[in-house]
Amino acid sequence: MKRYNLLIVLLLLIFNVTTAQKKKSPAADLSVLKETKSKIEATVPLVIQHLQAIATKESDNTILTNGKIAVGKEYKILESEWFLYRNNMKNCILNNSSKKSKKCMEYHTQYLRNTLINYNNYITNLTRKNGYLGVEGDTKFDFKPADIATKLSEAYFNANDAAGRMKANQKREFLDQTMSDDNKLTPFDQLAQ
Repeated sequence: MKRYNLLIVLLLLIFNVTTAQKKKSPAADLSVLKETKSKIEATVPLVIQHLQAIATKESDNTILTNGKIAVGKEYKILESEWFLYRNNMKNCILNNSSKKSKKCMEYHTQYLRNTLINYNNYITNLTRKNGYLGVEGDTKFDFKPADIATKLSEAYFNANDAAGRMKANQKREFLDQTMSDDNKLTPFDQLAQ
């Protein structure tokens, strides 16, 4: 009889351990912030290269100069929204209950998504093949606003779950990494050289 009891206890223990591991939420991987930063920054040299090709073809350097100014304005809008997004998402997690934080994060992700779409539309239209300017083809970007927003949203939702298992100081330290200089966009003037 004792052998059966021991076997049952061992089976229950194994079952409890495996189900406990399955219930854990995914680890918070915020590397998508650096990935997003790189994708945004990678658009600038491509746009500048496109403007340079037009300016050379038309023998008019004002095309490049005015184009840089215009793209710089759009980039700055995205740069400020990127800062606000990271800060707001951090605050959503730190200052709200789990249910409220998810609603808060959905709101800010939608706002960033719209800003990314606006930026993408601007640079896509600017670099699209345009007959009289003699551009040979469209410039292709690795920049898909919907995919970027989805990945960011998933990462922050996972971070929210992970933060829920942390103490207050750990949580703050964990979420402060989102605001580090590594995730900050490089200023347009440095990228546009």
